Amino acid sequence: MDIFQAIILGIVQGLAEFLPVASAGQVIIVTHILNVTFPNQSGAIAFNTLLHLGTLTAVVGFFWRDLIKIIKAFVNSLLNLVQGTFMDGLKEDVHKRLAWLLIVGTIPVAIVGVLFTKEFESLFNNVVAVGVFLIINGFILVLSEHFATRGDKKVMGLTFKNSLIIGIFESLALFPGISRSGSSISAGLLLGLDRQCAARYAFLLAIPAITGAVVVEFKNIGALTETNTASIIAAYIAVVIFGYLSIGLLIKLIKSTSLRVFAYYCWIVGALTLILSYTYGLIHF
Repeated sequence: MDIFQAIILGIVQGLAEFLPVASAGQVIIVTHILNVTFPNQSGAIAFNTLLHLGTLTAVVGFFWRDLIKIIKAFVNSLLNLVQGTFMDGLKEDVHKRLAWLLIVGTIPVAIVGVLFTKEFESLFNNVVAVGVFLIINGFILVLSEHFATRGDKKVMGLTFKNSLIIGIFESLALFPGISRSGSSISAGLLLGLDRQCAARYAFLLAIPAITGAVVVEFKNIGALTETNTASIIAAYIAVVIFGYLSIGLLIKLIKSTSLRVFAYYCWIVGALTLILSYTYGLIHF
């Protein structure tokens, strides 16, 4: 992998992680198009870990002020638990409520990820699977727009049951081609969340999920020594920059732009992926 390929993959990961078009699927497709090769499977997983580390840096960098408030509120809520005022704190303080909503919302993806890690890793290089799941992702986005009411619910209106449902939707993103942000935002819209609130909540919910993915995959990070250092640095910087930009972009767009736009993109790319894979062999799997 040369530095040009690394930058392109970094840009794709950064943009697609937070736009609802499935970063894993996009990266897999572009990897095949650019004919990027790794010495072994560990090398591919290590580079994927690097890309996730970049997106984690971007989202933490974007929401660092919120995260400090959430962490402080979480600690205070533990004190409330000892004092017997835990539920009062959740009703009165938005950051205390948000902290526990995020914890509950992370449970589904944690359980599914731990139980089925090998099964999901087996799909990592399967371009046909990516094409199929991109098409499914498009339907998730369209259906959420079709059935969602114009909600105005904010974080204080979210219940733990709501958060669990959003977390279940987020766990679908373990399939390559299903968007983490897209599935979480879709669930939020279906539950009546305000559009910008749904996007911000989805991005915050992504932080523990991405962190978990990095921790699980970090055992393979040593395989990056077989990739030149310049390419590694370039890919990481590209992910951070474009990931940060895409978060701000979607938060602005989501208020006035329908998710159907991204669904059409997923359908086109998914269909082309399947056609090229089967008919012309331009994408190998």
